[in-house]
Amino acid sequence: MLDRATYHSLLDAVARYFDLMFDSDVSRFDDVFASTAQLHGLRDGNLRLLPAQDYKSALACGPSPKSKNAPRQQEILLVDFASPTQAVVKVRVRIDTLLYLDYLAYHHINSAWLITAKSFHVEHRYEVPRN
Repeated sequence: MLDRATYHSLLDAVARYFDLMFDSDVSRFDDVFASTAQLHGLRDGNLRLLPAQDYKSALACGPSPKSKNAPRQQEILLVDFASPTQAVVKVRVRIDTLLYLDYLAYHHINSAWLITAKSFHVEHRYEVPRN
């Protein structure tokens, strides 16, 4: 049986994910993703595969949505526990002009919930604001 503390600690981990997606502060990346995490998704009809360290580098290279004053949009759509140490969370999160639908596989590793796999889908593209 799942206890409230386990559930809330997972929600805290999801909040850390949302924060990272908005501010791109990669100093906290290892508090969100396991070093062995893999990210998969279709972008422009092509399957993309990113190991965690490549994704960390990509986040570090570009401007964050926060620095661009992009709107922050995020919601948890589903939380499904396989056990007290494994869960899947379905989220919607906007990153600048892209709205993603993500499936995040979490494992409780060394007393922390970490993403071990991320499957992403671009649900919507927003117009680039004209100045």
